[in-house]
Amino acid sequence: MRILLQALTLTFMSIGLCLAQNFPDRPIKLIVPYTPGGGTDTVARMMAEKISADLKWTILVDNKPGGGGNIGMEFVAKAKPDGYTIGMGQTSNLAINPALISKMPFDSVNDLVPVALVAEVPMVLVVSSNSPWKSLTDLVKAAKAKPDFYKQATAGAGTVGHIAGEMFAGKAGYVVSYIPYKGASPAITDLIGGQTDFMFATPQSVLGMIAGGKLRALAVTSGSRASILPTVPTVGEQGYRGFEATDWKVLVAPNGTPQEAIKKINEAAQRVLKNPSLINKLREEASSPMYGDPAAVLKYIRAEQREWDAAVKAAGIKLD
Repeated sequence: MRILLQALTLTFMSIGLCLAQNFPDRPIKLIVPYTPGGGTDTVARMMAEKISADLKWTILVDNKPGGGGNIGMEFVAKAKPDGYTIGMGQTSNLAINPALISKMPFDSVNDLVPVALVAEVPMVLVVSSNSPWKSLTDLVKAAKAKPDFYKQATAGAGTVGHIAGEMFAGKAGYVVSYIPYKGASPAITDLIGGQTDFMFATPQSVLGMIAGGKLRALAVTSGSRASILPTVPTVGEQGYRGFEATDWKVLVAPNGTPQEAIKKINEAAQRVLKNPSLINKLREEASSPMYGDPAAVLKYIRAEQREWDAAVKAAGIKLD
């Protein structure tokens, strides 16, 4: 009996090793928890295209929007943990939503495992080109003079731009009204039209309007200036040292996914993110590639979850 058990164990180990060595032997589904055309979707498609071209893998992007990214991430969390379903996680659905929503449809800590860091992008603080504010100092001075008078547009309650605005208001010491929209596009339309006064937006959503003279950028929320907006100073440069708020993207998989599959996807992601053509594409939208093995990814996400949780609690925000 002992010999039989040992033989069976060796057989299963051989099968597992063979499967790991052959991974992937069929298409990988990459879940994007937002609509096509947005920043997360754009980066996901860049990655899928480059990995498919360089490694001859087949990666199929599948958009499952809704619930602030929760619907798509729940799908990933509950998928078969075989390496063939992964998700493009992001700051909102992995770090902010768990702090805002008491009954999440998935556990971002226990139901998902980090696979690879992908990219990060700062927020851009913008006003209409008709605004009298020419700098961050102008905005803060005006907001302090008229508490709760001015309106900050947001692409939605609980988005990175919303929480970044709350964080900065607390740091600068002013109070404004927050106007949530169903996406960046309507928020920007009203900002240009004068219905709101300013917005912390993703670069992808406002770069065209800045170039076209309809919006004016006052600051970026990264530690250093964005290469695509070299003349726009950081928040830190304008008197608020240490302030940063970035929107990051990471690949995640269902808990229980084989380590060999995670390792191979991580290596594939890191390889293409070092490709000059992909780096240039990311920089064109003010994003920066990120690197690290799965252990580094886990450490990064956990640190970000703690920081955003603290920021949400300090602002006293709750969505349910």
